[in-house]
Amino acid sequence: MKISNNIDDNIREFKRVYSDCSDIKMQEMYVGKNGKLKCFLAYIEVILPGGKLADSAFSKLSDFLMTIDEENVKSTIENDKACISELALKYTMEESVQIMLTGDAVMFVDGCGFAIKIPGSGYPAMSVQETDSEKVIRGSNEGFSDSIKTNTALIRRRLRSTGLKCREINKGVRSHTNVDLLFVKDLVKPGLVSRIQHLFLQFEIDQIADSGVLEQFAEKKWYSPFPQIQTTKRPDVAVMALLEGRVVVLSDNSPVAIILPATMNNFLKTADDYYNRTIAASFARLIRYVAAFMSMTLPGLYLAVTNFHTQILPTSLLMSFYEARLGCPFPQVIEVLMMELAFELLREAGIRLPGAMGNTIGIVGGLIIGQAAVDANLVSPIVVILVAFTALCSFAIPSEEFAFSFRILKFAVIIMSAWLGYFGFLITIYWVLLHLTKLRSFGYPYMMPFVGAELNGYEDEKDSIIRFPLRKLKKRAIFADENQRTKLKLKNKERRKE
Repeated sequence: MKISNNIDDNIREFKRVYSDCSDIKMQEMYVGKNGKLKCFLAYIEVILPGGKLADSAFSKLSDFLMTIDEENVKSTIENDKACISELALKYTMEESVQIMLTGDAVMFVDGCGFAIKIPGSGYPAMSVQETDSEKVIRGSNEGFSDSIKTNTALIRRRLRSTGLKCREINKGVRSHTNVDLLFVKDLVKPGLVSRIQHLFLQFEIDQIADSGVLEQFAEKKWYSPFPQIQTTKRPDVAVMALLEGRVVVLSDNSPVAIILPATMNNFLKTADDYYNRTIAASFARLIRYVAAFMSMTLPGLYLAVTNFHTQILPTSLLMSFYEARLGCPFPQVIEVLMMELAFELLREAGIRLPGAMGNTIGIVGGLIIGQAAVDANLVSPIVVILVAFTALCSFAIPSEEFAFSFRILKFAVIIMSAWLGYFGFLITIYWVLLHLTKLRSFGYPYMMPFVGAELNGYEDEKDSIIRFPLRKLKKRAIFADENQRTKLKLKNKERRKE
């Protein structure tokens, strides 16, 4: 519906749309030299409270309109003779109605067939804070906030390049949530951004409450326990992904950015891997890979060995296991499952409980329950140690979504190992590896660079389990455009050799 030149028609339609909305302030006023030109201003109360009206673009515009003739108002606004760059004109009622929902004000002027968008202060939101996850020893501790504009600015501050592009789409039939697709134009592969945008435009939903909604619609194999899209709360991680030729998706009202495509190797990296020296970074990565494997396999391997293949254990160790289990009424598999489920319950309770109380439940609760179970001869001490060590391994995985995959698969390994012993253990590991080799993230092998490393001349292997020195990482990851793979050029080689 086009906006009428008659302001009374526009006011009537606007009030009809926003009837029964007490939080929306609407007021009529008159401008012009003679004060006879009727205007109408509408805004959400919290966006432009009374004290801020005097400091807003609306104040500058109204002051200017009071100095010109009524018949010149339309041409003045259309030609931006008021020199207020923040103003924008909307020519349909649908657009003008949506203006306020993005945190701006809207103004109608009699005789003008358009609405004026006046920027407001935006919705209240949390400011930039330190991340409560993805902790690093070295590097920035800034995290994303709930405001998409703030998050975009945090990325812009770190990547001051004209090649950084931001494409905005609107999702949510009722929520009208802003979603930004960020990419570096000359680094991203042709067609990837359009493919991602088309993927998001394929569905309609009432509300996008968090970027996790977009993540679920973007994953092709939703039934896989492994996430095919990386998430982060850190702007520096998002910038690193952009410089690899990947796409970062931000959703309003969410402090979590999603990065795509992603491979298994991306989930085991941290930001400070690139801020620390090669030896320290490589050692930390090796620990994470070992921890990821053990968090899934350790309880199952214990059951397979102690129930079926005791001959591979030294006699003294086997006797220690036997003596520790004296008096325990349950089979070993029940012991392990019982303690694993108790620990998962403690972990979930610690997350839901507030602040210090949650940390207390996680630590003290685990100690008390474990000690009480051992004293009551319900479980053996070795099982408590085993479960605690497995939990430590899962905490060493940087990505929570990726760690959750191993926590789920751990129970499959336990059941198969208790049923078929070492053969059940191997069958489960084989199935997981087979699934990982078949998994794709927007066409890229999930196991890169451990499979398909030749696609990028084996350059990605230099940044996998072992992180080569930065001077050796001259090529970008496989995600980048083929013509922009070089990211590091060294100069003055002769002088450096000296």
